Amino acid sequence: MNHSESKALRKNLVDCLGGPFPDPCDLNPQIRETIQKDGFRIESVTYEAEPGDAIPAYLLIPDSVSENNPAPGIAVLHQHAGQWDLGKSEPAGLAGDPMHHTGEAFAKLGYVVLCSDALCFEDRQDPDQKLEGGDFERFEFLRYVVAGKSMAWKNVLDMRRSLDFLVSRPEVDVDQLGCYGHSMGSTHTWLVGPHEPRLKALVGNCCLPTYSAIHEEKLLHCFPNFIPGWKQFGDTPEIAALIAPRALHLNFGELDHGSPIEQARAGIERIEKAYADHGAAENFTHFIQPDVGHVLSDKMWKQTRDFFEKHLGL
Repeated sequence: MNHSESKALRKNLVDCLGGPFPDPCDLNPQIRETIQKDGFRIESVTYEAEPGDAIPAYLLIPDSVSENNPAPGIAVLHQHAGQWDLGKSEPAGLAGDPMHHTGEAFAKLGYVVLCSDALCFEDRQDPDQKLEGGDFERFEFLRYVVAGKSMAWKNVLDMRRSLDFLVSRPEVDVDQLGCYGHSMGSTHTWLVGPHEPRLKALVGNCCLPTYSAIHEEKLLHCFPNFIPGWKQFGDTPEIAALIAPRALHLNFGELDHGSPIEQARAGIERIEKAYADHGAAENFTHFIQPDVGHVLSDKMWKQTRDFFEKHLGL
């Protein structure tokens, strides 16, 4: 797939997602509180994705970083796990499973980290409190469908605005931006990647479910995975491949039933070909760990940490 073919396919992807994204509105950033931790501080912030639609997030800033000494920035995207009350707080290290306190871990390594709530999670649940958890998520998914869009369209828009906020901060080296996500966060990573040339390095951990696997295994996946009409152009690996030639790494557990490994292997081969076609074969890497499932293992974390160190230069 050459450059012109990638450009045409990316346009098809935008059309399937729901059409062009709106021009950025004013971020209207607000700092709600600051929490000092060991070696870094956490700013509780909001910024607007669309007028009146504020995204709550945590910004983690190492003590060694300042306007005069900026650091690479990483957007860390949280998992789903059916835990709608848990979003940004888990990667920020304030709640949830310590395995997924990745934003905190990146901050301790010296990165500026942004952990935001995806729509329907933590502080972005039903403001009217009429629908709870998965009911509100299903409602939002269907609301976008009847508007001719998809939840993935909204997720991509929100993530792009999160990057706008990240680069607005003087502590961030805007030429050194990365993105990491586990599970649904991985889906969000390869969804936003094709639309964000500002992202220099991306890592998806344990989630590249192909439509072929979803249909064959009758898997019920979270709503961002489903893009109306995309099957006529490709499968989910063809979306990830549009990140080429920028650096992309994918981790998989061989026993992860959410991303059946044989279909994932076939998808990896297609991504590899796309990177080779761009003359950037060295910029796509992957790691499949035997005998583990849907986790962030120590070996997966090492792959992730080393990848960002290589491509973001910290």
